[in-house]
Amino acid sequence: MTNESRHLRQEPLFCEFMVDVLQGMIAADKKRCYETYLTTLNNFKRFLQGGDIEFRQLDSIRLLSYQAWLIRSGVTLNTVSFYMRVLRAVYNRAVDRNITVQTYPFKHVYTGIEKTVKRAVSLNKIREIYSLDLSHDPKLEYARDMFILSFFLRGMSFVDMAFLKKSDLVGGRLTYRRRKTNQLLVIKWEPVMQRIVQRYGNPSSIYLLPIIEDSTVNVRSKYKNGLYKINYNLKRVGSRVHLSLPLTMYVARHSWASIARSRNIPLSVISQGMGHDSESTTKIYLASLETNVIDRANQTLIKLLEGN
Repeated sequence: MTNESRHLRQEPLFCEFMVDVLQGMIAADKKRCYETYLTTLNNFKRFLQGGDIEFRQLDSIRLLSYQAWLIRSGVTLNTVSFYMRVLRAVYNRAVDRNITVQTYPFKHVYTGIEKTVKRAVSLNKIREIYSLDLSHDPKLEYARDMFILSFFLRGMSFVDMAFLKKSDLVGGRLTYRRRKTNQLLVIKWEPVMQRIVQRYGNPSSIYLLPIIEDSTVNVRSKYKNGLYKINYNLKRVGSRVHLSLPLTMYVARHSWASIARSRNIPLSVISQGMGHDSESTTKIYLASLETNVIDRANQTLIKLLEGN
């Protein structure tokens, strides 16, 4: 679109502004934010059938229609919230720049966080997974070992594992920054961790694990491809211990939090250990556990009432 046509048009377009926001993220090297916003923009444009709308057209009715369209397409409420919160952030940015006037169009759509399906497994299942003899299938063994290492590393996310460098391990402690929050975390290095790393170490790589290895390639696509392969093989591992949910690297993180909480470790300690920016985030991980605790308490009261 030419500068002249922009000048003639009195009302700015929302998607056009969002493209400008994306270009700013590229300039600032905010790759994760860029991917999140681009995914949202592409989805919203599909709803608009490839078109665009003026900011004044982005009202409650339009957004409720978008929400209904999303739900009909089969997405979860958390996914609805994900898209709406990104769009709201773009809208608020436009308000801050005096591009449009704040009319609070998002007040009637869902922007909360719904309790997710339980993604944690018990300590006994972790033990079963840990003790499996998978030496006959190196791909399954590698996937299992990365899962267990994540658990040992306090539920470390896969992206943080992928970018760990050998220089991060000094004096018996692993020091790294969470890529999601930039929070600095320090973990005592245990022998069980070292045994896994030694099994897969590459002397010529600067990285601790064989996920990226070569820093000259597209490292982001490398780790994402690695995660896909590991999760694929973890599902096969999970079937061997008869899990009722798909086994993924994310399950290791949920499981560490849930098992720690079941051992009466304070929420504040779990939150710090996982590198959460607030305890409210940790509570989302523990929602299913807390429900189980309440259920058991209720069963106890029922038994008392029945005289058992």
